[in-house]
This record gives sequence, structure tokens and C-alpha cells, in this order.
Amino acid sequence: MNLRKKFGLFRDLWSPKVVGEINDYQVKLAKIEGEFVWHQHDHTDEFFLVVEGSMRIEYENHHVSLDEGDIHIVPKGIRHRTVADEECWIVIIEPRDVVNTGDVDSDLTAENDVWI
Repeated sequence: MNLRKKFGLFRDLWSPKVVGEINDYQVKLAKIEGEFVWHQHDHTDEFFLVVEGSMRIEYENHHVSLDEGDIHIVPKGIRHRTVADEECWIVIIEPRDVVNTGDVDSDLTAENDVWI
């Protein structure tokens, strides 16, 4: 599988697309730009890998900046949001059925289990 080709199959932002599964975990691709909603995932960590562009993960008291090739894992139960000043392509690894907005109902809540 070629990630860049998969990223070329969709244009929508904040709407993760599944490209594979490892046991009960899904590998998702997403394009992001702007600010996401503050949220948390009470029962799972969340893995991020930046493929193209840059982003930051904001926590209540600090933030982590990520550039191409960087990874970061958000611990479960920690309030956070993702922010990208320009379009950024990311890989997310998390359990199947995890809602992208966690504990928050938002217009950015994406449909789950959408494969490309």
C-alpha cells in the first residue's frame, strides 16, 4: 500500500479513513487544517504520525509540535485537541469504533469505519 496514493483518494478534512486493521486497532488516514475540538478518549491512547505538513497537539498546559516523520501518543483520559495552520496529512492508530471527537458531540464528529 502506498500512503500518498491513499491520501489522493479523498479531500475532506477531519474525516479519518481506514486503510487497515491490526487485531482490534485501525490504521486511519486524515487530512486536517485549522483547530479541532477539545476532547478526550477515556479508554484508549491515540497514536499520531505526520506524513506531510506540520501540526501541534495542544494540552491544557502545553503543546507538542510535530513535523513530517514525527510521532506522538496522546495518553488515554487526557484532554487535547489537534491544530494545523495549513493542511496536514496524518496517520492515526486507535481501536476500532473510537469516535474522533471522543467525549464531545460536534459537527466535526466523523462517521466511523469508512474504508478507502
